Amino acid sequence: MPTIHREGPYRFAFYVSDWNEPPHLHVFRDRSNAKVWLNPVRVEWTRGFSDVETNRIVRIIESRQAEFLGAWYDKFGA
Repeated sequence: MPTIHREGPYRFAFYVSDWNEPPHLHVFRDRSNAKVWLNPVRVEWTRGFSDVETNRIVRIIESRQAEFLGAWYDKFGA
């Protein structure tokens, strides 16, 4: 599972087995995790994150959307 970014307590990564899905990230902090689609940025699900943290995660992803999409396409192709 390649980690593509760390910010504060959050780790942003994707599973290499996710190549057949639309671009998305998994976000981890301690025992909490989430799946967030990248285009458009939209939360698929969260487990353990508060609404405040989820909103913070979405803002981070929105601010780095191009970078994260680039990492996805670098790994899986267009």
